[in-house]
Amino acid sequence: MVQRTANAEVMSMDLSPKRPAKAYGGDGGAYYDWSPADLPMLGAASIGAAKLHLAAGGLSLPSYSDSAKVAYVLQGAGACGLVLPEAAKEKVIPVKEGDALALPFGAVTWWHNAENSSADLVVLFLGDTSKGHVPGKFTNFQLTGATGIFTGFSTEFVARAWDLDQDSAAKLVSTQPGSGIVKLAPGHKMPEARAEDREGMVLNCFEAPLDVDIKGGGRVVVLNTANLPLAKEVGLGADLVRIDGHSMCSPGFSCDSAYQVTYIVRGSGRVQVVGIDGTRVLETRAEGGCLFIVPRFFVVSKIADETGMEWFSIITTPNPIFSHLAGRTSVWKAISPAVLETSFNTTSEMEKMFRSKRLDSEIFFAPS
Repeated sequence: MVQRTANAEVMSMDLSPKRPAKAYGGDGGAYYDWSPADLPMLGAASIGAAKLHLAAGGLSLPSYSDSAKVAYVLQGAGACGLVLPEAAKEKVIPVKEGDALALPFGAVTWWHNAENSSADLVVLFLGDTSKGHVPGKFTNFQLTGATGIFTGFSTEFVARAWDLDQDSAAKLVSTQPGSGIVKLAPGHKMPEARAEDREGMVLNCFEAPLDVDIKGGGRVVVLNTANLPLAKEVGLGADLVRIDGHSMCSPGFSCDSAYQVTYIVRGSGRVQVVGIDGTRVLETRAEGGCLFIVPRFFVVSKIADETGMEWFSIITTPNPIFSHLAGRTSVWKAISPAVLETSFNTTSEMEKMFRSKRLDSEIFFAPS
């Protein structure tokens, strides 16, 4: 009965793609997040999703989160300051469009967009909130600023912790009126980003070897423990998928009990998701800037519009495995002819015709 109730709840949830809402911001930029109130699957899957937009000269103040995350740079270039747990030195990582970073629990980060930048720095965050304060939502802890941790401690405690006199401690805590994101004063010099700090920390999805490359169909780069070691600590895998105009992504499902969280980076297309008892639970058109979640074991397929479609997804396991229901590698090609014929209650001629199709196509199907 409990399982039946849970299934009914998932089947009745609104799975339609949603855009984020602004949480806070100012001259330096803004932070947007998706709410489980608007996208209930976030809470059900314990997944958080947010976007950071930094204007030229913007700085996202040092903070840590209650959740492990994958960060993906959607636009622009800048720097990410990163202090891993128990690390003695900060990494200052140059980041650019297409970069993916795994951010484990306890990591303190700051993000900066250069004063002379011609474009906003936009970063997507997707992560596991199962150990967080609010299922389906990141809780970020600012180290400084109007909402910083130390504004809550008494001056006596701050002074004692930092070995300062109380006047200096009070001044240091109170002089930053900004909250979360600030804009730096003109000419303020930030630390230089170091190319060597990218090693083992960043995978650029545009430069990485393709895991799948179908001419006229699409391309995939998969992020896992092999090419991004911190994925193991984060407990998440990810992929960047780009399909060409009018191409189709094969119907498939995650076969290791994982949720698939998909953000449409650019382009648009049609999406269908089928769940329990063959019920179509989602049929919609997804556009750039939207996010949706596919429940565990549900089957999803996409067909791109004329301009194609690109999406970045996380999967709630560091080394995801997918099973496809069409194409050369589909389960249908492995099932014996007699079983297939009986399962479809069809003739041997129809079974042979069915099996003869899609012998050269894998995952993506270009328009005929």
